Amino acid sequence: MADSTAAPEPAPGAGSPGAGPGAEGTPAGPDVERAPVGSWTERAPDDGTEAGAAARVSPKRRAPADGGGAVTVLQTLRRLESGPRGLTEAQAEERQGRFGANTLPAYREASWAATVLRGTRDPFTVVLLCLGLVSAVVASWGTACVILLLVAVSCVLRASGEHRADRSMAGLRGLVASTATVLRRAEEDLPPDDREIPVEELVPGDVIRLGPGDLVPADVRLLRAQGLTVHQAVLTGESAPVAKDADDGSAGGGGVFDRPELCFQGSSVAGGSATAVVVATGARTRFAAAHGRTQPGREASAFDRSVHGISWILIRFMLLTPPLVLMANAALRDRGLETLPFAVAVAVGLTPEMLPVIVTMCLARGAALLARGHGVIVKRLPALHDLGAVDVLCLDKTGTLTQDRPVMEGALGPDGHDDPEVLRWAAVNAWWTLQLADLPAPDALDDAVLDTADEDAIMAYDGVAALPFDPVRRLATAVVRTPGRLGTHTLVVKGAVETVLARCALADEERARLLAGAARQADGGLRVLAVATAERPARSREYTPADERGLQFRGFVTLKDALAPTAAAALRGLAEQGVTVRILTGDHPGTAVRACRDLGVPVPADGVLTADQVDRLTDPELTEAAERTVVFARLAPEHKARVATALRAGGHTVGYLGDGVNDLPALRAADVGIAPRDAVAVARESADVVLAEKDLTAIGHSIAAGRYSGGNIATYLRITLSSNLGNVIAMLAAGLLLPFLPMLPAQVLAQNLFFDAAQLAFAHDRPHPSVLRRPILLRPRDLLRFITGFGVLNAVADLATFGVLTLTLHGPGGLDDSAVFHSGWFTENLITQALVMVLLRAGRDTVGRLPGPVGWAAGALAAVGLLLPVTPLGSLLGLTPLPPLYYLLLAAVLALYTGGLVAVRKLPWLYSCAT
Repeated sequence: MADSTAAPEPAPGAGSPGAGPGAEGTPAGPDVERAPVGSWTERAPDDGTEAGAAARVSPKRRAPADGGGAVTVLQTLRRLESGPRGLTEAQAEERQGRFGANTLPAYREASWAATVLRGTRDPFTVVLLCLGLVSAVVASWGTACVILLLVAVSCVLRASGEHRADRSMAGLRGLVASTATVLRRAEEDLPPDDREIPVEELVPGDVIRLGPGDLVPADVRLLRAQGLTVHQAVLTGESAPVAKDADDGSAGGGGVFDRPELCFQGSSVAGGSATAVVVATGARTRFAAAHGRTQPGREASAFDRSVHGISWILIRFMLLTPPLVLMANAALRDRGLETLPFAVAVAVGLTPEMLPVIVTMCLARGAALLARGHGVIVKRLPALHDLGAVDVLCLDKTGTLTQDRPVMEGALGPDGHDDPEVLRWAAVNAWWTLQLADLPAPDALDDAVLDTADEDAIMAYDGVAALPFDPVRRLATAVVRTPGRLGTHTLVVKGAVETVLARCALADEERARLLAGAARQADGGLRVLAVATAERPARSREYTPADERGLQFRGFVTLKDALAPTAAAALRGLAEQGVTVRILTGDHPGTAVRACRDLGVPVPADGVLTADQVDRLTDPELTEAAERTVVFARLAPEHKARVATALRAGGHTVGYLGDGVNDLPALRAADVGIAPRDAVAVARESADVVLAEKDLTAIGHSIAAGRYSGGNIATYLRITLSSNLGNVIAMLAAGLLLPFLPMLPAQVLAQNLFFDAAQLAFAHDRPHPSVLRRPILLRPRDLLRFITGFGVLNAVADLATFGVLTLTLHGPGGLDDSAVFHSGWFTENLITQALVMVLLRAGRDTVGRLPGPVGWAAGALAAVGLLLPVTPLGSLLGLTPLPPLYYLLLAAVLALYTGGLVAVRKLPWLYSCAT
């Protein structure tokens, strides 16, 4: 069949000797390296669980754990107290009782109550609970009840969103395999029967049969194999199938996944057949071990870090405000603890008590729209904000940028120029090997050759015999009758470059030249196959590999990975959103670089790092190198996690798209882990976001939804905190200047209630499109700068209102009419807050925008401020109608305030708190 010289470590493919640079690396961490089959029983104690069960199968006959050497078939069977005929029913039943079912560790969905309780650990919720407790202590029961209601609503909303995501994920879970073909005997002396049993009934020592398309149901050691190739991408990320054989002397030099005599749960058979003995089931499989390593807690995400930073800013303000109010009133106005309710009300006024509700509503609404419109499941609601903050997206090449299949690039003659004859001979080999060797289907490389070749040219030849590919020869041969050549058979050979050239009649210099040319093609990211022919007298006896000698070299066919149809457009969309891409792959670097070049992703000369180079860098050096590196190649799982951590250390918010067990460490190291729906189950469970398909377009939609939600949250924080800070400054100043409280506690809470109700509109707002052009990340220091600047401006407007009330309405010394003062300031506060809602929405450019939910809510808030003082409810709150002159003067103050807002918001340094 087909082969390639593109990689120094070719990974054999299904019916193909190798996939060249498309072969991904395997995990090589210390935990994997020290785990040959024989050592699996040495590590686990006999503790009554399955972890110690294998050690009890044969305590006196354990295979030696040589740290990396192969364990022979005989040693394995003796250790497991089994044989080539498998187990008896009695033995299987007894081991089933000791080992338990062959299933992954159970997934426990969090209960509704636990999800609600988890929501109370949010820092803002804790702040509100503390304020509610203080309010209850000072007998401010209204404040305490409002705060507790807000906390309850927030926790229920968040729990309902996460619970829906959990239920959606439950529909995606399933067993790795459902049934397996096993050899079982009713009695010791009877011959074994092939039977289908559920995979959960498999036990160590069972002998099973594997065929094309089968899922490997447990970790097994091969007893016999014929042309067996296995997909183990979910474990290692390899893009091509891997050849396996049962040879006792085939100890692998790499990690345990490189061992050709071993197959692992989660793999699937690409081609060939085998008989194997089960060596590990359930929780002791490599698949389950990888699941277990994902359980420790992950680092704080971008959202968590932002929330904690902002929370501490608010906590400091809140702890400082009540003592300042009490001390100022005690020192200057001789008012003591009677001002404590007012001090608590001021602290409540500073706190964005609706933040948990707004955040949860924004994120839940965005998650619901993604689920309905794009099939994207957001499992952890804060992950949607993290998506909006992502500025670096890490992903693999295979299945994302490229499809998991090759396409023809070209056919080159011995002189290096295009030669269509080479393609014709390659297609003849592929077609007649497929027909005469009775293969179920062509392998991916042959399929690409046949898709390109001329069908009439192929059918001009009559097939005589075929020697199909096997992993040892690394080539395939078809014997055909050439038209017009009676009495002659033509051998058409295609396969690995080194193997085919070794069988050609070439001078050493010519062979070296051709090998160098093939290597250059491979370094450019192409898979290379060599094609040769030979004329033989027609004969009736069978052809053998001994006939593959003295060949005439015809040329090379080169293939490349087929690009994903939506990848180029999706990458352009991500670039427009300010997201850069990093390729983290186990593939050959040339393959990844070529895919990037074909898709329009620039890769600078120093933009490629391999695993060996990563290993030589310290963490600070890797953080610096990651800024300029686009392609990280030949990576093992621990390398991927280290690169994601280095990018985060460089100040980036990192998203990681992965679908295999080898991606689990990186999924947890990133700020937000993303997995497609058809990913391995443990990857889906570890991810924060699950896509309907492995498609970058869906990630673009998810990032847009995250930025809309994040933009609304940032807008709410900017508006609320700056407005509240201005009010607090004004209240503190008024408390020192006035002989009465500047506003009654009930009026403060009513004002907050109306403002909070209006702010619910932010959950339904659609920010300006400019929000999509940059990541949305809440930066506590920048937010503090913003709220300080606009808070001072708001306080100036309040103090100007004080001047209007003092000098115009009452004259010098007329500050005894507290009801008029309270009413005037109440009205001014609500109108200024309405102006802020409209003018400080996400995106500085709000000219020409339709009112939308926020506009209507701001209008309603202003109407309440104007109308409430003249209503019976206003009288109950201590408000009174205002003279007409006040409204004229207030209009002048508001006009100046609006001009100041418009001028100040254009300052980019002040408006960078959430970009």
